[in-house]
Amino acid sequence: MSSLSIGQRQARDITVLDLEGDITIGEGASEVHSAIKRLMEQGKFKILLNLAAVDYLDSDGLGKLIAGYTSLRKEGGELKLLNLTTNVQDVLVITKLVTVFEVFEDEAAAINSF
Repeated sequence: MSSLSIGQRQARDITVLDLEGDITIGEGASEVHSAIKRLMEQGKFKILLNLAAVDYLDSDGLGKLIAGYTSLRKEGGELKLLNLTTNVQDVLVITKLVTVFEVFEDEAAAINSF
């Protein structure tokens, strides 16, 4: 699967984005960035990215996650990650970004952390 699909749902005042596919240069990375920007424009500043169905994350995708994280923090919001696949977790560990993002394996715990 090369293209990215994004499902959206609410859990209290937290927006959960269920991502499926790859977050890579071009489509996937831009779609994630646009989704975060759109939510911020709607006044939604608590975002949880469910990455359970994301197999691959490249440097551009990572850049867009960091950009979203930074934009949300500036507005007093938060971006957290849920259900990292092995590949995505490896990328975050190698880049040391696993220390920047709050990462959860349990959705209820993630939601309660906001």
